[in-house]
Amino acid sequence: MNAPAPYEPRVPSDDMPPGRAALSVTWAALPFLSLGLATPFTFAAAAVWRRSPHLIVASVAYIGIFAPVLLLLLDQGKADGLVRMQGFLLSLLAVVGCGHAFLIRRRVFDPDGLSGIGNETVVERVRRQRLLRERARELAASDPGLAKELRIGRPDLPHQYNDGGLVDVNHAPAKVLTVLPGVTQELALRIERVRAETGGFMSAEELSVVAGLPPALTAEIADYAVFIR
Repeated sequence: MNAPAPYEPRVPSDDMPPGRAALSVTWAALPFLSLGLATPFTFAAAAVWRRSPHLIVASVAYIGIFAPVLLLLLDQGKADGLVRMQGFLLSLLAVVGCGHAFLIRRRVFDPDGLSGIGNETVVERVRRQRLLRERARELAASDPGLAKELRIGRPDLPHQYNDGGLVDVNHAPAKVLTVLPGVTQELALRIERVRAETGGFMSAEELSVVAGLPPALTAEIADYAVFIR
């Protein structure tokens, strides 16, 4: 079901800016490059920066593994078995820590998924939605019956036709009318009441006059409204 979107949301990008991406890769590679010695500090720094419960737990876990490694490093006369244990723990910190860091690096350096958004992407999305609305209006004007079957302007009903976020002012319930720019619950109920009395509207201009809407809303409503009779 297509929900109307009078104000187009920002669309997260899959790419971070080159500088931030390089920094995130360097951060994620530190556990491996340091042979595991930097793993707890890598995650601890990220935990302090992002104040993330997940990173805090991970930091505590890696510190727990690193503690015996540190003790073994300070023990100059350790047996061969302890040397092998030290090597195993360092390998664990290096490999697991590096893999873990690469897995979450985007959440650390781009938690909202917004850093790579380009204006071109947003503009293209808005233009596409506008074109979809225009085509849906043309279809509704030429074949209102088909428009009703396709449920154009009815985001409250299941439908597959993408109308770009239109709202059928003549049939949509009040809760859907509130999606239109500037239309409050009070105005939506007024539109619904006047619609029942008059049989519907032909345009945003008529809607504003007959329902007594603020003139400033006419142009904004016209961009997202369709009037199917």
